Amino acid sequence: MPNLKSIRDRIQSVKNTKKITEAMRLVAAAKVRRAQEQVTATRPFADRLAQVLYGLQNRLRFEDADLPLLKQREVKTVGILVVSGDRGLCGAYNTNVIRRAENRAKELQKEGLDYKFVIVGRKASQYFQRREQPIEAKYINLEQIPTASEASMIADELLSLFLSETVDRVELVYTRFVSLISSRPVVQTLLPLTPQGLEARDDEIFRLTSRGGGFEVQREKVTSQLAPLPRDMIFEQDPVQILDALLPLYLNNQLLRGLQESAASELAARMTAMNNASENATELIGTLTLSYNKARQASITQEILEVVGGAEALG
Repeated sequence: MPNLKSIRDRIQSVKNTKKITEAMRLVAAAKVRRAQEQVTATRPFADRLAQVLYGLQNRLRFEDADLPLLKQREVKTVGILVVSGDRGLCGAYNTNVIRRAENRAKELQKEGLDYKFVIVGRKASQYFQRREQPIEAKYINLEQIPTASEASMIADELLSLFLSETVDRVELVYTRFVSLISSRPVVQTLLPLTPQGLEARDDEIFRLTSRGGGFEVQREKVTSQLAPLPRDMIFEQDPVQILDALLPLYLNNQLLRGLQESAASELAARMTAMNNASENATELIGTLTLSYNKARQASITQEILEVVGGAEALG
């Protein structure tokens, strides 16, 4: 006969675990909202930067500008920036982005190219260190909600590697946010910058809202309203010099966007994982409660049979 006390203890343990997973889900939801507020706060700068770049693009041909960040050279070594998380309990988020980076490194090897890793996040750092992969730099214990200063710090490292010709191309492997239950690891070329990559593109803002007691994501389409600079505008500096100063800011902005999407994907994955854990705990509590009731009923029946048997013996 099952031990009633052990079943009660297990039910209480599962209930405590459910409280923890539910709290972690709510914390992740709060951080997703903080992340979306940060994305909204950084949009005015990004839009203004896009406006100026668009205006410069109409004043001069980027292909003719002899600038280091636009210079295409023979690729021998590729720098791979991998963005992962510092913590687990977020489903397959870290595993997927690490696998995508590892597969990309194998593809480069097949092409006869060398590669060097720049790692963001403890999980990817531990994984590639154990496999003795070439790591040029690593960044761990960053803010869970990325900041512009952190993006600038990482961008400076990438610029240093590219301008010193330690690497000839820089690729970003990060997790693109699709929805609360879906994200996709992607590869994006950061350096060298291309004129096509500087063109204005429509964007989306993701907003986490609640409806019917649950969370959902609403997408808002954002179209950049870009217009050429006035033809009579006079530049105090050569437009090429202005472009040379703006391109690092554009790189910072692209990198910050990748970090923000990765953070949103990680938090959404943690929300989903904790929600699934809470649901599993609820099911387990129901199963254990049923087992407890059956065991308790069997115990009561056994006691009744013993009383009846004793009474018959005395009679």
